[in-house]
Amino acid sequence: MSHTRFVQSVAAGRLPMRRWQTMLTAGLVGAMLALAALPAQALFSDDEARRAILDLRSRLETQRQALEAAERQLRELQSGGDAARRGVLDVVNQIESVRSELAMLRGQQERLARDLAELQRQQRDALAAFDDRLRALEPIKVTVDGVEISVRPDEKAAFEGAMAALRASDFSRAARLYGEFLARYPGSGYAAQAWYWQGNALYADRQYRAAIDSYQRLIDRFPEHPRAAEAMLAIASCQLELNDAKAARATWQALITRYPNTEAAAAARERLARLR
Repeated sequence: MSHTRFVQSVAAGRLPMRRWQTMLTAGLVGAMLALAALPAQALFSDDEARRAILDLRSRLETQRQALEAAERQLRELQSGGDAARRGVLDVVNQIESVRSELAMLRGQQERLARDLAELQRQQRDALAAFDDRLRALEPIKVTVDGVEISVRPDEKAAFEGAMAALRASDFSRAARLYGEFLARYPGSGYAAQAWYWQGNALYADRQYRAAIDSYQRLIDRFPEHPRAAEAMLAIASCQLELNDAKAARATWQALITRYPNTEAAAAARERLARLR
């Protein structure tokens, strides 16, 4: 039924006012029922929220057009005869009711739009945090004893933390941090360095037997490392601190045999000469 025929039927009394009110608001009630679940659904996904907003806009446009048509027909009724005028008050009341419902729908549309904006902000924040975590795991290149190695940022930070404690002469803490580093990153490119500097921290902390163990691990696992000869020389120093000159002499001799062309071997020869 067209809007013109619809209003004419109301004015002529052929269409009961109750039925007219029901038809006018039927689409609006359906829109409100569908909207009732939207705020909870809107936060599930970007696409769902957008589809909900588009659907609500379509419903709002339909109700707006119906309201405009009803207002036009009301003006026609107002210019009609006595029978038409008797229906004017009811029509006015119904139009005001529809306007109120439209205002409520618009308010819910605005809330849904805010929910969508909040969802998009949360998604941006989550992506930014994810990117930060990825960057924290991406390997970086560093040079250690003239050799370029690849390490993770957290791995580099852990090693540098132990080195900072050593430079601050906090030897006990430095030894502990090197131990934690080696337990967490056993295959690290810093491992040889960590064993060596842990030995030095333990030596400075007068934990000579533990220092010998750290130096020996470096020698056993990285026999060709540039600091392996220095580690052997340091073992001999620990043995002297433990009053074991015989063991120190044997270590110097082994060092000269194993790494003859190093500065550590030259120092070992000099110390052997002084002990004779």
